Amino acid sequence: MSKNDDGKTEDPLVAYILERAGEADAPTPADIARGFAIGRVKPKDGPDAWRRYLNPVKQQILHLARQGRIHVLRNGKKVDPKDARGVTRIRLADTI
Repeated sequence: MSKNDDGKTEDPLVAYILERAGEADAPTPADIARGFAIGRVKPKDGPDAWRRYLNPVKQQILHLARQGRIHVLRNGKKVDPKDARGVTRIRLADTI
C-alpha cells in the first residue's frame, strides 16, 4: 500500500485508481473496476462480479477529483466530475 501526503496508508482502491490514472491510455471507471476485481472475486461469483466495485470506484474518483488529484475527462477534455455523463476517463492532475 502506498502512503498519501499526510503519511497515512492509502486505501487500496484509491492507490489502484491513482496508479491507473497515470497510464498513457486514460482508463474508464469500468476499466478500473475490472482491474481491481482481478484476484478479489471468486470464480463462482461469475463474469460480472467486477460490477460490485463500479460504484465504489466512481465514488472515489469523484472524491479524488474534488481534491484535485485527478481530472475527469470526456472526449479528451476536462469536465466537472459531478456533471459528467456518458463515457468518462481519468488522468492524474499533473499530466494534463
